[in-house]
Amino acid sequence: MKAKVTTKLNHANPSKMESRYIDEIRKMSPQQRFDKLMAIIEISFLLKTAKKISK
Repeated sequence: MKAKVTTKLNHANPSKMESRYIDEIRKMSPQQRFDKLMAIIEISFLLKTAKKISK
């Protein structure tokens, strides 16, 4: 069973946002960290290989 990871999408001082992100990562299990990394890699690949829309 996968645990759901929630991310707060707030605007704040960059150093405060960085500390929130670090805290969030520290609370994750190694498997959750891996899953998040793979999702980022997959999105990056999809954006890189997506066809450009011509107008």
